[in-house]
Amino acid sequence: MAQIPFLGIKHHRKKRAAVQIPRKSFFWCTLLLVFFAAFTFSSLLFRGFHPWRPAATTALPGVKPIVPVIETVEFPDETVVFLKYPPSTPLFTKYDLYCLYLNPNSSQPPESVENDELLGQQLVRCPLIKPRGVLTSLSVKSTGYNLSIGPSRRWNSLAYEAMIDRDNTTIVFVKGFNLRGGKQSDASKFKCVYGWDVKNPKFVLQSDVVSIAQEVVRCNTPVSILNNPQRFVGTTSNMNQFIKVSVRMVGKEPLESIASPKRRLQVNLPGQKQHEMCVCTMLRNQASFLKEWIMYHTRIGVQRWFIYDNNSLDDIDDVIKLLSMDGNINVTRHVWPWIKTQEAGFAHCALRARDVCEWVGFMDVDEFFHLPTGMPLLDILRNQSRSGNSKVAELRVSCHNFGPSGLKHVPTQGVTMGYNCRMIAPERHKSIVKPEALNSTLINVVHHFHLKSEFRYANMDRNVLVINHYKYQVWDVFKEKFYRRVATYVSDWQQHRNVGSRDRAPGLGTRAVEPPDWSSRFCEVTDTGLKDRVAQMFTDPNTGKLPWQKSLT
Repeated sequence: MAQIPFLGIKHHRKKRAAVQIPRKSFFWCTLLLVFFAAFTFSSLLFRGFHPWRPAATTALPGVKPIVPVIETVEFPDETVVFLKYPPSTPLFTKYDLYCLYLNPNSSQPPESVENDELLGQQLVRCPLIKPRGVLTSLSVKSTGYNLSIGPSRRWNSLAYEAMIDRDNTTIVFVKGFNLRGGKQSDASKFKCVYGWDVKNPKFVLQSDVVSIAQEVVRCNTPVSILNNPQRFVGTTSNMNQFIKVSVRMVGKEPLESIASPKRRLQVNLPGQKQHEMCVCTMLRNQASFLKEWIMYHTRIGVQRWFIYDNNSLDDIDDVIKLLSMDGNINVTRHVWPWIKTQEAGFAHCALRARDVCEWVGFMDVDEFFHLPTGMPLLDILRNQSRSGNSKVAELRVSCHNFGPSGLKHVPTQGVTMGYNCRMIAPERHKSIVKPEALNSTLINVVHHFHLKSEFRYANMDRNVLVINHYKYQVWDVFKEKFYRRVATYVSDWQQHRNVGSRDRAPGLGTRAVEPPDWSSRFCEVTDTGLKDRVAQMFTDPNTGKLPWQKSLT
């Protein structure tokens, strides 16, 4: 039978001879494979993740590029889809998309599409439909193309934000451990986990937890992550999978994660902060009150504003953009979809403000600084920074709670002019802090932070600085405020939980019914101090109007 020569190997139709590989060649092939495997593993572990980048895609003229869905998170009343874009890609609006559902087959327009410039993404908020429909995809109206939806995470068991701090630790914001408020927990009971799939133990790096308190975890960051924290992997079928970080209790699986550790904080700081006084707030559907609050405080000395928007459905973005057009107002909005996370949001804001602000006030949109003596706010802060007070890093400012003051409708001149009757005794306090002096755990109870051991707080004289807290306004405003609190203590004031909490209105209980005497409640003493000051400072002599009564356009 004829032999068929083929690369030196003899082949037979009936019987194949075993391929004989010389021992010397086998040795060198094996050595090469071992070397390649060792090099790949060491690169992953010690020099950072080195993934393949997806090939660039091009869009047809007039057609928006297809954008991969990063993550999907389910909340009690909506599903939020996080989209990531190449820098040159046009952004979607709520009019460009449909939310598609299964069981029943239907589509709904999104409630909103939010631009998060800090994280470089968009948040598409899709409503939950009844009977409960499963969100399957987003449809692009102009092309009919459906964006595939990634696996859905639960909002209350999730690592949801992360950033690398100046000391190279990773700060992770998590929900799901239900740790004791205001207290540091045992860090040895937890581990931090890094990887593209934090649930797969074969492809993760682990590190020790430095501290853990409330919803804030500080981790030792692996060297590979520090070398390249923004590296991503993917192919055309698996795009933009960023390295994520999560936290697990020892002996248990890590929490699901959408948190990618990135360096967003300055490492080399200038000798002097850019701003003396800044304010952080978290709000929801407060656009109609924002102009008065920001314009007033800007006039008395606040120089920078960090607005954490907790799922507003009003025109707050337009109001902030218009306010930003004023050369004296420096305000930015950060989309913060995480509910019941006011302490975590304030910790997140404190880190951002630390780079540019000497002092930061943490307060709500219905709280106004009042200076009874007329001493400028910045002079008060400078007095606290002099040599004798150099260790004072927190100013605790008492709050006077104002009631509806006989009103049944929202006052047209604003809250400072409309509400002038309050309770006699002050309640609680809010703080102005030096963010550089905060304890590394970032523990706070909304009203004040924990400081480093060498710093202390000072109580402000109420004749020098006090807060007018317009807490109990007309019923419609109060009902919206307490329907879905951003605070941790009372998530929904109609639930029969934490009934004795001071976040609740005294005597109201849990019934969503306006008491017949609501407009006259909480009125024990007339106080027109701030009202008179505002009228003097802001009234237009020609029109008699205040600046927040006028259109900003």
